[in-house]
Amino acid sequence: MSTTETSVVAPDGAGAPASPPTDPSRHTSKVRAGDRVFRGLSAGSGTVVLIMMAAIAFFLIYRAIDALSANQANFLTYDAWQPDAETPMFGIAALAFHTLITSIIAMILAVPIAVGIALFISFYAPRRVATTLAYLVDILAAVPSIVYGLWGVFFLAPNMSGLVMWLDKYLGWTVIFDYRPENMPNNRSDFTAGVVLAIMILPIVAALAREVFRQVPRTNIEAAYALGATRWEMIKMAVLPFGRPGIVSASILGLGRALGETMAVAYILSAAYNINWHITESGGITFASNIALKYGEADTIGTGALIASGMVLFMITLIVNSLAQAILRRGMVKH
Repeated sequence: MSTTETSVVAPDGAGAPASPPTDPSRHTSKVRAGDRVFRGLSAGSGTVVLIMMAAIAFFLIYRAIDALSANQANFLTYDAWQPDAETPMFGIAALAFHTLITSIIAMILAVPIAVGIALFISFYAPRRVATTLAYLVDILAAVPSIVYGLWGVFFLAPNMSGLVMWLDKYLGWTVIFDYRPENMPNNRSDFTAGVVLAIMILPIVAALAREVFRQVPRTNIEAAYALGATRWEMIKMAVLPFGRPGIVSASILGLGRALGETMAVAYILSAAYNINWHITESGGITFASNIALKYGEADTIGTGALIASGMVLFMITLIVNSLAQAILRRGMVKH
């Protein structure tokens, strides 16, 4: 007996064979291809950065070799700068000392104030006041460094004598604030340069810290309030722990600006190659300001010596950033 195969077609195509389901592997393959492309671009960008840093380091070392070979003094411990003399003798001891001292002063003064400004704008100030204050802080970051230098020389330095003598009277026992000369200070000192640098890096740290505080999850803030915390307790429990990595990163960025500042420091500090722990007395010269002041009159050995000092500043910056990354990783592991 034979059977006849018939197909019944429902009205409106209801009995039409169903279309094959969409293959999920197609969408997955597209996403994975995009991920691979993005990963390749990211890795390539990181590689380019490393190549650029290696190229800068190679250039600095290559151009500094001849000057370092001709140097008759210890480059790391000698505190004078005479690369163009008949017997070249130069070292970075004084340059490194004043660069680090002025930068440390700037960080001590700027970071707490910048974090306080960021907290006030984010959690205390009314909206209109916060908007205006944030705008004014951002404007400070746009002021050219030469303007800060002129302001430091012609306004800040002449008006700091009272503060310097007060520090000498009450904190002179700490040595660093001890003012020894009998004449009134001219305030062309590491302390004045540090104050100017603090004002210069303050808007950078404040702006970045403010952006970090704005990223704090609202649930964390509301949870702290639900536990009965005051506003300061909420900041201490919810905001500062969350924003600590961002504050450290902002501080390191500000430190990089302070280490490499040129014109503002060159206007304030004298071209003296000495090491003086009394920071309210006449200061010395930094890496960046020494390069700016000496480059125009340097011969071949002098130019190589300046490049060698720039290489040291480059290494100091790398070390500082590496330490910051280590601190951030350690803090993340603890949390």
